[in-house]
Amino acid sequence: MMRLLLIEDDLILGEGLRDFLRSEGHVVDWCTRLSQAEGTRGEPYDGLLIDWQLPDGSGLAWLRALRSHGDHTPALVLTARDSLDDRIHGLDQGADDYLVKPFAPEELAARLRVVARRSAAAPQSRLTFGEVELDLHARAVWRAGERAELTAREWTVLEALALRAGRIVAKSDLDRLVLGMDSDVASNVVEVHISNLRRKLGRHLIDTVRGMGYRMEAP
Repeated sequence: MMRLLLIEDDLILGEGLRDFLRSEGHVVDWCTRLSQAEGTRGEPYDGLLIDWQLPDGSGLAWLRALRSHGDHTPALVLTARDSLDDRIHGLDQGADDYLVKPFAPEELAARLRVVARRSAAAPQSRLTFGEVELDLHARAVWRAGERAELTAREWTVLEALALRAGRIVAKSDLDRLVLGMDSDVASNVVEVHISNLRRKLGRHLIDTVRGMGYRMEAP
């Protein structure tokens, strides 16, 4: 499962891609304007799907600005511009891949799998919290040297807390990570995942800050 940000103003295409990717098991946040996408800055996405030409600006320029601020989230540019110069320009501006419209959703899914493999092959980044060790690139966790098996959503919650260690993460933010930005369904999904993580990794790993959210102490 990947958490993806889709920026696409074509309502038919955007809805179709969102629904297809969700059927593949991904969490997808869909924006139709760059102004909406600005509100997602700082969110931990696994991949960005960005239309080049949007009503309020250039998706490629938005990506370039993102890169200048140190954000290296893998990004695929979606566009009808198919000349060689356009492709080279898109890749030079920070895109990891380039997909020309129209395309089959299955091809997009395949390219996302390639992005995920590239990310897994990158140098490992490990965090240690007492007897618990996380490998962020391999999406693996060990407790006292023993591999712990987590579901995709349990990992999403754990990763979000680990990347913000020392800070309180609101339950609403974790809900959005697990269920997507456009989900307004009240549920206890996050509480269930937190309970499972404590059972698998130790009850003291994640603190509940009453009325505010959850926190992991800094490694």
